[in-house]
Amino acid sequence: MTTYTPAQAAELSGFSLDTLRYYEREGILPPVARTAGGHRTFTDADLGTLGFLKCLRETGMPIEKLRRYGELCRDETTVPDRVALLEEHAAAVQHELDALLAQQARLAEKLAWYRGELASRQAAETSS
Repeated sequence: MTTYTPAQAAELSGFSLDTLRYYEREGILPPVARTAGGHRTFTDADLGTLGFLKCLRETGMPIEKLRRYGELCRDETTVPDRVALLEEHAAAVQHELDALLAQQARLAEKLAWYRGELASRQAAETSS
């Protein structure tokens, strides 16, 4: 089994060392294994968990919900609760995406108008 130092896990996951410690302390990340000397050691499974936590964080999931998700993951009977939490977050992400797409369309309309204005002005200048 491949293991990683905290520095390697931080680099591979894209989280800082401080964030890894914080996530573990807050129960967002399950307790990480330790060597006989007490040093934390991460596994591929830990990196997979961190990858998904990064996805959740980058899609705007608040820390309190990340903490709740971490709690739920430590109990195998909570799969329905995890599904509900992730569905709720997916709906929030979809709402944000819809809003961004509407804003993008409005921006495209304004850009088209300005480009039309520029073209009209340039045509008027060349015909004078």
